[in-house]
Amino acid sequence: MARLDIDSKYRMLSGYEIPVLGYGVYQTPADVAEGVVLHAFKTGYRHNQAQVDSARAYRNEAPCSDGIKKSGIQRSEIFFTTKVPARSMGYEQAKASIESSFKETGLDYIDLYLIHAPYGGKEGRTGAWRALVEAQQAGKIRSLGVSNYGVHHLDELEAYIKELEGQNGKGKGGEISVGQWELHPWLGRPDIVDWCQKRGVVLEAYSPIVRGTRVDDPLLKPLVKKYGKTPAQVLIRWSLQKGFVPLPKSVTTSRIEENAKVYDFELTHEDMKMLETGEYSPCAWDPTTSKD
Repeated sequence: MARLDIDSKYRMLSGYEIPVLGYGVYQTPADVAEGVVLHAFKTGYRHNQAQVDSARAYRNEAPCSDGIKKSGIQRSEIFFTTKVPARSMGYEQAKASIESSFKETGLDYIDLYLIHAPYGGKEGRTGAWRALVEAQQAGKIRSLGVSNYGVHHLDELEAYIKELEGQNGKGKGGEISVGQWELHPWLGRPDIVDWCQKRGVVLEAYSPIVRGTRVDDPLLKPLVKKYGKTPAQVLIRWSLQKGFVPLPKSVTTSRIEENAKVYDFELTHEDMKMLETGEYSPCAWDPTTSKD
């Protein structure tokens, strides 16, 4: 694999670039979100571009954008993500959600807008996607994607994109630039990863450090000792070497800094193989299995 460093980015199907390391703000209280985002920018989450992963459901879009504005960093050097919440599926509801994001953040454009979960039935999912495509075509959103979709949901969306292109012309159905899932050695999701990699979809990994629940796992202990790194750093490095975009989340300044210091070592092929557990052990919700 190509050598990774603080400058590394992936080019998405939309034509835009995304930093290989992001900062997640799930369950980060609104009253501390601005401060931790600013601190993240001061550490390894900011060089040529900084990435912040928010969502309507997190209720912290506004303080995250305040952190962006107060950072003194040019808007072009910030990569901001948000998401259509599960309660806002459907065309009109998603349109309203998108408009609310702009009202909350005051941003001129949003880099990446995802559908947070595949709820709402087929009509809800396709309606939300159509609203995102229209916002992208209007120049409000640069790149589109989904989160927590199962392969059956991805297949459905792929077919709908082709349907939109049949109606409106080639390239007028949007493109799935990014997919975001819980991904770590105990939840490798090979079927979803394979689907995305075959199509050039960038995979983002939330809960890449498994919410701290695996710090004493026997698989990690020898690697922690071998590299002189923390369990979190080993797991973030695993994610990077899998080609994912990890989104570690912390409100502790020392850990924010620690989680970005992952470019000065590389796991061997044997280390990576050892971390292939084959387990299916989510530490968060798992909408991928929804048959709605």
